[in-house]
Amino acid sequence: MFASLGGKSHLPLDGITVVSLEQAIAAPFCTRQLADLGARVIKIERPVVGDFARAYDTRVNGLASHFVWVNRSKESLALDLKQEKDLGVLKKLLKKTDVLVQNLAPGASERLGLSYTNLKDEHPSLIVCDISGYGDSGPYCKKKAYDLLVQSEAGLLSVTGTEAEHAKVGISIADISAGMYAYSNILAALIKRGKTGKGSKVDISMLEAMAEWMSFPMYYAYNGQLAPKRSGAAHAAIYPYGPFETGGQGTVLFGIQNEREWAKLCIEVLELPDLVGDPLFLNNSLRTQNRDELKKIICDTFAPLLVTEVIQRLDKAQIANAQVKDMQGLWNHEQLRARNRWTEVETPHGRIPALLPPGITSLEETRMDKVPEVGEHNAEILAELSLEQ
Repeated sequence: MFASLGGKSHLPLDGITVVSLEQAIAAPFCTRQLADLGARVIKIERPVVGDFARAYDTRVNGLASHFVWVNRSKESLALDLKQEKDLGVLKKLLKKTDVLVQNLAPGASERLGLSYTNLKDEHPSLIVCDISGYGDSGPYCKKKAYDLLVQSEAGLLSVTGTEAEHAKVGISIADISAGMYAYSNILAALIKRGKTGKGSKVDISMLEAMAEWMSFPMYYAYNGQLAPKRSGAAHAAIYPYGPFETGGQGTVLFGIQNEREWAKLCIEVLELPDLVGDPLFLNNSLRTQNRDELKKIICDTFAPLLVTEVIQRLDKAQIANAQVKDMQGLWNHEQLRARNRWTEVETPHGRIPALLPPGITSLEETRMDKVPEVGEHNAEILAELSLEQ
């Protein structure tokens, strides 16, 4: 296989080569995490324009916010796969490849001869991961899919937002969930190959990834029962759990998970010990059913208090709580700073801050290499394949 350019030999996936026909978020998020663990990731892009996510915005020194997030530590190989010569380059590259990932439009990889069925005989150890909206079979298999559309199909919009209005999640959660399952299934396929010597097919559906994450509201609505109501930032089935206004021009969020915490809230935070045994609030189901009455009691108690005073009471009572932070609050989060989570990565427009991957405690445990330009690595890769540019 290829040697990893700039790789670290002690990382778990060093020596693994991943070729990805990827765009947008789902596949790039998956392969960036493989790169984090030391894999060499070769990103196949359209010549000149590249991955269309490069043009989503210009918020990061002229580069797209989505793109810099999910494309560090990769090599960009610009190929026009409609041209026989460029397709031949890719097929030669596959002889040195461990994992092929693709999230092209439905049917595209099949037409290019790049499906698992097409490749398995010539490349018996190759792992092929297909990421699509709805999978490779069934009545939806040919439908194009984007994140918001899958959020809708998976029922997420029906339980997100307020009573008055549906709302999408503010990040690409369907793409992210699909990318995470692609990542974990590829790792499992590599372990399996280590035992059998054989590659395998991984078929990841955005809908199936989201359906797994939607299992709580599905079971809540089991056997025709009503689904959770849309409740804004509050929890639909646990109460009190969500935002509560204080008198200090701010909101605090907290959550009660059991009867012991409920008693501590009443006695130590609200200073209303008689509330513990109030028949309206004797258990979580009743508190959820009578949430409007309970919210008024809580907010009336908090009205004379500053946010900091409420948080002090909650912390002292060991009740989980949080403040609503905006993006600048996240950039400056004291916990991330205290745990040294920030580093930098190189981009075509200079260095930018970047978070260490979750679970990684230092730069020695990961790769944090440059975000590539379109076709930046064509010359090196073609030379490795003994081909002319």
